[in-house]
Amino acid sequence: MTKQLIIAEKPSVAQDIARALGGFTRQGDFFESDDFVLSSAVGHLLELAVPEEFEVKRGKWSFANLPMIPPHFALNPIEKSAERLRLLTRLIKRKDVTGLINACDAGREGELIFTYVAQHAGTSKPIQRLWLQSMTAQSIRDGFLHLRTANDMSGLREAAMCRAESDWLIGINGTRAMTAFNSKSGGFHLTTVGRVQTPTLSLMVEREERIRKFKSRDYWEVEASFGVAAGEYAGRWFDEKFKKPEDDEHATAPRIWDKAKADAIHAKCAGKPGTVEEESRPTTQLSPLLYDLTSLQREANGRFGFSARTTLQIAQALYEKHKVLTYPRTDARALPEDYVATVPGILGALPDVYNAHATEILKRGWVKPNKRIFNNTKISDHFAIIPTGTEPKNLTEAEHKIYDLVTKRFLAVFFPAAEFQVTVRITRVENEAFKTEGKVLVNSGWMAVYGKEVALEGEEATGSLVPVKAGESSTTEDIRVKASVTKPPARYNEATLLSAMEGAGKLVDDEELRAAMGGRGLGTPATRAQIIENLIAETYILREGRELIPTAKAFSLVTLLKGLGITELSSAELTGEWEFKLAQMEKGLLTRADFMGHIEAMTREIVERAKTYDSDTIPGDFGILAAPCPKCGGVIRENYKKFQCSGCEYALWKIVAGRQFEPQEIETLLTVGKVGPLLGFRNKMGRAFNAEIRLNDDKLPEFDFGQPRDGEGSEAPDFSDQTSLGACLKCGAGVYEHGTTYTCEKSLGPEKSCDFRSGKVILQQPIEVEQMQKLLTTGKTDLLRNFVSSRTHRKFSAFLSWDATAGKVSFEFEPRAPKAGAAEKKPAAAKATAAEKPAKAVAAKKPAAAKKPAVKKAAVKKPAAAKAPAAAKAPRAKKAEA
Repeated sequence: MTKQLIIAEKPSVAQDIARALGGFTRQGDFFESDDFVLSSAVGHLLELAVPEEFEVKRGKWSFANLPMIPPHFALNPIEKSAERLRLLTRLIKRKDVTGLINACDAGREGELIFTYVAQHAGTSKPIQRLWLQSMTAQSIRDGFLHLRTANDMSGLREAAMCRAESDWLIGINGTRAMTAFNSKSGGFHLTTVGRVQTPTLSLMVEREERIRKFKSRDYWEVEASFGVAAGEYAGRWFDEKFKKPEDDEHATAPRIWDKAKADAIHAKCAGKPGTVEEESRPTTQLSPLLYDLTSLQREANGRFGFSARTTLQIAQALYEKHKVLTYPRTDARALPEDYVATVPGILGALPDVYNAHATEILKRGWVKPNKRIFNNTKISDHFAIIPTGTEPKNLTEAEHKIYDLVTKRFLAVFFPAAEFQVTVRITRVENEAFKTEGKVLVNSGWMAVYGKEVALEGEEATGSLVPVKAGESSTTEDIRVKASVTKPPARYNEATLLSAMEGAGKLVDDEELRAAMGGRGLGTPATRAQIIENLIAETYILREGRELIPTAKAFSLVTLLKGLGITELSSAELTGEWEFKLAQMEKGLLTRADFMGHIEAMTREIVERAKTYDSDTIPGDFGILAAPCPKCGGVIRENYKKFQCSGCEYALWKIVAGRQFEPQEIETLLTVGKVGPLLGFRNKMGRAFNAEIRLNDDKLPEFDFGQPRDGEGSEAPDFSDQTSLGACLKCGAGVYEHGTTYTCEKSLGPEKSCDFRSGKVILQQPIEVEQMQKLLTTGKTDLLRNFVSSRTHRKFSAFLSWDATAGKVSFEFEPRAPKAGAAEKKPAAAKATAAEKPAKAVAAKKPAAAKKPAVKKAAVKKPAAAKAPAAAKAPRAKKAEA
C-alpha cells in the first residue's frame, strides 16, 4: 500500500495535522496512518556552504581569492538538528512513500526549508503543496482538499533560493573584501557586512553623528497660574500664528528663542486679568493591536528591560515547552477570519485571574467578525501571538511577565474603545494666549483590562479642569519664565532600534522599491534580535544600560563603505530592490538566472571597488591639523586610518583600544603633550576604562593612569599648585587630583607609606570633586545614580562609603522598604546584591584599567604605514576599583 509523506515545519504543526486528519499512531518522531506518513523539520535543517574544493580558509582572505562565486552551492547539515534530517531522509526514501506533501509554513522560508530537505535527499518523487494560513482543524482539512502542485509554487521556490544565495554571496564577499582591505597594513581585522546588519548599523551611526554634532539652544517658556471662582489652573503661553518651519525640528508654539521677548510677556501679563474661552469634545482611543514578535520585543524592552533576544527566547519557551502561546516568530498582528469560532474556547480556558474580563467579553458578545482583529489579508506565514488556552504551570517570573503581556493584549483587543472628554482652554491676558488642556477618562473600555497600567500605550489622562462660568474672567495669580535648552536625539535602545528596523522601508526614496518592501523593513521579526546580538558580538555596538552605542569600528565601516561608493550595503535600498525583484520572480515575471546574474555583477563590483583603493586614499570628511608634526614640523593630515605627517613617517592611529580620537583631541595632545582623561576606551574583555594620553620621549602616545613611569619613582609629584581635597581616610595626609585618580600624597614617591587611591570614574559614573570631598569629610558621598554594572550592563544607584574595617571605599545601597507582611530583613546597604558584587569599589588598589604599576614605553610602538601602535593594547581594566 502506497503512502504520501507530509513534512511540516515544526513538530507542533505536525501534531495539529495529525489531530485534524485523524487515524494516526505515533512512531517516535513521526506519525503514520493508512494513507500518510507525517513528520516535521525543526526549522532550518541545512545551510548553504561553498563546496570544499572551492573554499578558502579564513587565514587566506585576500583579494587574490576574491570574488568567491562558486559554480554551485553545497548544503551542509546544521549540527544541532542533524538527527531530524536523517529521519526525514529515511522517510523520503521509504519504498512505500510515492509522493511528498510540503506542509511547511506558507511563505518563502517555509518553501526553502522543504526544498533544501528534498534536494539533500536527492528525491524525484512528485511533490504537492499544502498552503495554510490558519491552523484550525477545519482549515487543515480544507487545505488537504485543495493541494497545490509543485509547478504552482515554482516562482516562490526560486525566489526563496535566490534570496538565500544572494545573501550568502553579498555577505561572504563583502565581509572578506572589507576584511582584506582593513588587513592590508598587517594583522587580521575581521570586518563583517551584511544586507540587513550593515544598513541597521548605518541607522545607528547616523543617529550618533547627529548627537555628537548637536549644539543645544537656549529657549524660554512662560507659564502662569490663573484664578477663577472655582479655583486655580495652570496655562502656558503659545504663539497662535505658529507654523512649523521645515528647517527647525525643535521649534514649537510655546518656545521663545529670545529671553527679552519672554521677559516682556511676563511683564506685560503679570497681575493682569484675562478672558477665558474653551472647547470641550469627546474622543475615543482604540485598543492596541495584537502582538507580532517585534511589537512584543519593543514592549518587553521598554517595560522590563528585556533584550530582543531574551524576549524571543522566553516567547519560544512559552510556545514550545509550556504550549501556552502560539508561534511567536510572526510579523502579523491579526487572526485568521475563521478564528472567530475558536476565540471563545480560548477565552473560557484562560487562568482565573483573567476570568472576569474574559467572561465580560463572552457575555456581551464582543467576539464577532472585525477586520481589525480577524483579517486574512493581514497574515502571511503566521498569525498574531495569542494565548492558546492551555493552563500555564511552573512559569518563571520572566515567563509570566511575557505571558501576562500577551494575554492582556488578547483580552483588550475585544473590548470597546476607551472614551475621553478633552477640554482645550485658552486664557488671553493683554492679547497674549495661554493654553490649558484637560483630558478626563469617561469610559475605560479596553483600559479596564490594565487597571493601573493604563499608561501602557500612551499618556495618562491629564485630569479635569476647575470649571469656568460663561463670561467669567480670570486673575493672573502667578507668572514665571522657565529657561530650558534643546536636547539631542535620544540614542537607540533595543525597543527604538527594532522600530527603526521595522520602519526602514519608509526611508527608501524609490516608490516601487518602497512598495515592494511592503512595510517589512530590515530583517524579519525572527531575525532582528539576532542581528542586534551579532552587531554586539562583532563590537560594532555596545550595550550601556539600555542604550545601544555604535563603536569606532562602526564609524570606520560606514566611512569605508561611503568612501568606496558601496552604498548598496549601507542603506535599505538594497533590501527594497531585492524584494521588488523577488516579488516579480514569484509572479513569473523575472527568471532565476537574471536575478542571480545581477547579484554576481554586484558582488564583483563590491570586490573591485575595495581592490582599487588604499586606506590613505579613502575619501571622507577629513581635515588638516593645525599642530605641526613633533618630529619634522610638517603638516599632519587625517585619513581613513591615521593622522599622518606629509613630511615624514610620523603617524598616530585614529582608533586605540576601541576608541576613535577626534581631531581636536590629537591637536591638544600634540600641542600640550597630553590630553584627557578620556572616556570610552575598551580593554580586550570589552570593559570600559578611562585614561589620560601623553606623549612619551619618542613623541608617541601612551596611556597615563596617574602612576609614575619606569624610573620616575625617585621623586614624589609636586602638588604645591593644588589645594588638598581633604584628609586621607587611611593616613590623614592630603588627597589630590592626580591623572585619572584621587590619590593620597603619601602613595607616590620613593617613600610610599599609604595606598589610598580612588578613580575619578567608577563603572562609568564620574566622581566629581565635590563628591570626593564629601567622602573624605563625612565618609560617604551623595546617592550617585549612573553606575553601570560590568556584568549585567544595567544602571544602578549607590553611595560610595568608607569601609574602615576593610580599609577601602565600597558601595552602599539604599535600603529597600519591606513588603507588607514580610519578615524584617537586614538593610540592603549591608550587602551588595548578586548583580552588584562585581562592582565593588576598592580604594586600596590601583585605578581601574591599570593592572601594572606603570605605563611601559614598550606599550606603544612607533607607528608606520604598515603597523598600528601597540597603544591599542590597553592594560586590563579591573571590574570596579575606585
